[in-house]
Amino acid sequence: MTGRVVSPCVGVCSTTVGDRVCRGCQRIDDEIRDWPALTGEARARRMAELDALRVEVAARHLRVVDAEALEAQLVRHRIRFRPEQPALSRAVELLRVGRERIRDLSRYGLAPVEPLDAATLHARLVGELMAAAEARREAEALSRTQNPRTQP
Repeated sequence: MTGRVVSPCVGVCSTTVGDRVCRGCQRIDDEIRDWPALTGEARARRMAELDALRVEVAARHLRVVDAEALEAQLVRHRIRFRPEQPALSRAVELLRVGRERIRDLSRYGLAPVEPLDAATLHARLVGELMAAAEARREAEALSRTQNPRTQP
């Protein structure tokens, strides 16, 4: 294995329409721009942070009851995931792609905490992910103004 860290990009970048935080991958616009210049270690760290964010948010609304079924459905529907990606982070990707077509979450190894359809569940996840990502962007901007020497 080369140790290459892939991009968290999912191909729906909303920063091109003016968002400061991407609705697809939850990265800040500057972070998307600077991604190619990051070291492999920095990329891996950020991927882990994004996974942790998705797990934290998804765990409020969703349980993985069969990780093998989830993975099988991701493979079946050709939804990109990483071997080290936590199951709940994978579930967020599944819902992003299939939210309008999924009728029975249990067939995908998932159980919602509340009785919600996939589209409603996805909308809640995206709203909370965006709020958390925006809070991170604001905290980083504040940190840069307070510590100008830490800027790249």
